[in-house]
Amino acid sequence: MPPLRALIIMLALVAGAATAPRSVAEPQTPRILVIGDSLLAKNKLANRNVAARLSALLDTPVADHSVPGAWMIYNLPITGAMGLSIPKQWRGGDWDWVIMNGGGNDLWLGCGCNNCDYKLDRLIAENGRRGAIPSLVQSIRQSGARVLIVGYLRNPGFSSPIKSCKAAGDTLEARIARLAEIDPNVYFHSLADLVPHGDLSFHAVDRIHPSFKASDAIARRLIRVIRSAGDAP
Repeated sequence: MPPLRALIIMLALVAGAATAPRSVAEPQTPRILVIGDSLLAKNKLANRNVAARLSALLDTPVADHSVPGAWMIYNLPITGAMGLSIPKQWRGGDWDWVIMNGGGNDLWLGCGCNNCDYKLDRLIAENGRRGAIPSLVQSIRQSGARVLIVGYLRNPGFSSPIKSCKAAGDTLEARIARLAEIDPNVYFHSLADLVPHGDLSFHAVDRIHPSFKASDAIARRLIRVIRSAGDAP
């Protein structure tokens, strides 16, 4: 075969191989949605918040709608639609799990964690069946998704700007625990025992929000809950 002809054939074969269709893996659709306030959103810019750690540890995409400063009861329409309303972070979809938290900003910023009975009742009634939180959970459950509600960090053995919120926070979480008892597909995970006494490493410098360490620890705990419930990713 003449050298020129052989070269032409070889170049044609190389070009054909380069342009041949290749199988491309379809991107995975997230089956877990995270909604809530800064407990879940903190460290998002560093890609080390709870949702990011869930995604990395499970090796599966996780949709993250959580927003710092979000409230469970929030009536301003524009900023609420932008995520400051936790119920408006919820988007229907083919979710297996919706991981959520909320209510802390309503108590701290809404009533100063003092004389908060009215605010607590609006968030969730004493029996766990009425209020903004049960209403949101019911909407999510109607989609078929399981719901995992996360409690708040504590700060044992050291001061914090939200130290006065402990009593109201404990009441809120006791009511959420009752809500979880009503529906076997609703789970509540408390973080009350996560932070060792006097250990500042689980908090950011403000002693309110989670550190990288805490976000990772929270994600690992939530994964254990999901796996123990079955149908884990």
